[in-house]
Amino acid sequence: MSRLALRSPLTSRRSSSSFTHRMDLLLLLLVSPLLSSYFHGGSVVNGQQHTFIIRSVNLSVKPSSDVRRDTNVTLRCQAVISSTGQEVLTREYTLYKDESVVYTKKTSSSEDFVFPLPGARVSNNGRYKCKIKIKNQNMMSDSKKLKVTGLADPVLTLSKLNVQEGEEVTAWCSAPGETGSIYFHFYDNSNESHVERVNSNQAEAKFSFSSSGSHQVHCSYTVLITADSIKSKQSNMVTVTVRELNVTPDLEVSPHSKIFEGDPLTVWCTVQNSSLGPENIDLYLSQGSKLLKQGNTSVNHSMVAQAESPDGLTFECRMAMGNIMKDVTKTVPVSELFSAPTLTISPAEVFQREPMALTCRSETFAPERIRREDITYTIDPQPQQTSEVFKMRAPFIDLNYTCKAQAKGIEKHSRTLMVRPKVDVSVPKISVDGRVIVKQPFYIHCQSDVGSLPINYTLYRDYEPVHTISVQRPDQKALFSATVYQPEEIYRYMCEASNNHKTSQQSRRLGAAVIEPVTIPTLMVVPELTQLKEGDDVYLICRVNGTPPITFKWYHDDKTSPFNTSTTNRNAIDYRVPLLSSEHGGTYYCEASNHANKITKSNKVLIVVRMAQWKKAVIGGTCLMMASMLLLVACVLYFRSKRGKREAPTELSVKPASPKSDDSLTVNLTHDTDVYNAATVKVEGASDSIWSERKPEAANEESSVASTDPDVEYTEVVHPRSADPAKGFG
Repeated sequence: MSRLALRSPLTSRRSSSSFTHRMDLLLLLLVSPLLSSYFHGGSVVNGQQHTFIIRSVNLSVKPSSDVRRDTNVTLRCQAVISSTGQEVLTREYTLYKDESVVYTKKTSSSEDFVFPLPGARVSNNGRYKCKIKIKNQNMMSDSKKLKVTGLADPVLTLSKLNVQEGEEVTAWCSAPGETGSIYFHFYDNSNESHVERVNSNQAEAKFSFSSSGSHQVHCSYTVLITADSIKSKQSNMVTVTVRELNVTPDLEVSPHSKIFEGDPLTVWCTVQNSSLGPENIDLYLSQGSKLLKQGNTSVNHSMVAQAESPDGLTFECRMAMGNIMKDVTKTVPVSELFSAPTLTISPAEVFQREPMALTCRSETFAPERIRREDITYTIDPQPQQTSEVFKMRAPFIDLNYTCKAQAKGIEKHSRTLMVRPKVDVSVPKISVDGRVIVKQPFYIHCQSDVGSLPINYTLYRDYEPVHTISVQRPDQKALFSATVYQPEEIYRYMCEASNNHKTSQQSRRLGAAVIEPVTIPTLMVVPELTQLKEGDDVYLICRVNGTPPITFKWYHDDKTSPFNTSTTNRNAIDYRVPLLSSEHGGTYYCEASNHANKITKSNKVLIVVRMAQWKKAVIGGTCLMMASMLLLVACVLYFRSKRGKREAPTELSVKPASPKSDDSLTVNLTHDTDVYNAATVKVEGASDSIWSERKPEAANEESSVASTDPDVEYTEVVHPRSADPAKGFG
């Protein structure tokens, strides 16, 4: 129990320490993001964030961008930087030449970066620029071009100045003070013999002179830069004297004259005055590009002479000793035993399976060696015959023939002769090129599918020749111009084809569609124009003569666009105007055209739409009804006015019934109306009174008119029969 009591405080302290450690870790994890965000994007000095910006970078070349060799040049990179705080910024400068890194430098100094080029050389030529980098910011300057002119004169030295042929000489060419990549050029006399590229200012070359005499050796160099290459002046000239090696090849041919084809020849190639061992010398005997023999000190070759060239046979003997080459040539004339044969054909033009003859013959021969009968001939592909003339039939296809002449072991071949048998012309086909329109020119095409060129085509009209065309090339056509005035004239033409003087082929008669242009259309209206009225169906009929298909266009009034267009294979077309109305009135006409591309226009028709009968009846009835109503109203008004006048008191005074002719009749009206207020009405010579209240006499008087009004009585005025009617109203 006591041990347990003693261990308890230690265990407690360990537990407390472990808990504290865990809390520290937790606190560190919580604070880390805050610290990270605080220090991000800059640096902190004394608890303050430090920021900066690169404003500009400029590269300058001093004293100038164009200088002479050995000038001390300085490249200065100047950066303008703005910053907060006093922190020292680490700057990284990089200098580029032609996009390649030349120098890199890190510095904490705020001074400009300076790169010196002491004693500038041509190799320093190029475009320079500099870049500055501070932390995560960088900026590049504009490029500046430096041009250095002037090169040092090259210097040449040789290991030996007096050597024998083939002896090796070492040459050194130097460019004092130059730097960079340099090409050195070595010359033997005016010929460039060596080119060496080095990264130093000196190069070495080995010379081995193959000819004796004086050799002028010099050198030059070219400084290689990215954009340009600048070549130096020529070096000093050094003279090398080369002594000729006392070893020469010798060539002999036997026999050396009066050589004919077939004669044996022997050729020797040897070395004379040789003090060297045979292992140091190689001999080569050749004829043209053919190597005949190879050896050391002596070689020979035997052969049969051939007249391969009019100039004869040329042999060469060449000696090689190291890099020393010496040769000697000799040409011997060789006469032809017989000439190469020529192969000819007769006749010059032959048709398939027709008889022909091939002749193989050598025109010249050497009579001192052979006779003409000694020459034999064969022909390929018929080698079994041996005569000069080979008779046969022409093949069906093109075939190559050659012939061979032989005498005393010499064979000669002719040039290849291609026999191209002509093919008889086939029956020509006759057709038209394009459309045939009456009274317009068109073309007739005549062509045979088979037949060797040239082919003569002749156009016939009613068996009379019109024109002949000779077709010389495959792309050429036989086109004849013609004109027809009636469609049936097209059948009068046919053509004939021929490619030899023996036979010809005649075509069938020409058959083709002939287009007749449309005539002037005729426009009709159904029903007749005088019978047109509203509500009728009208048919406009346009009729023409011409070759279908025909396109009809309908026009209304002066509109430029048709209101209907139709194409038909008939010579007439109709257009229906349903339920005629006043808006359909006006001028109508039609246009017609076909493939002749001629447009014709019809006569114009004026359509006047008359009113329908039922409308006339309605209008007449309406007018009559209105007239009746107006008359009725007038009568009513009239009778009402009369009735009003009669209702007033009337005072009537009438004299005796039979007054004298000069007595006057006085009527006294007391009505209030204007009529009744008239002063006096006097009737001369009247035998009866008017407006009398007595009843009229029925014997000699007209019937009286009595009013339905009981208060008014109308009495007819009776005049004597003998009285003049003109005196009724004084």
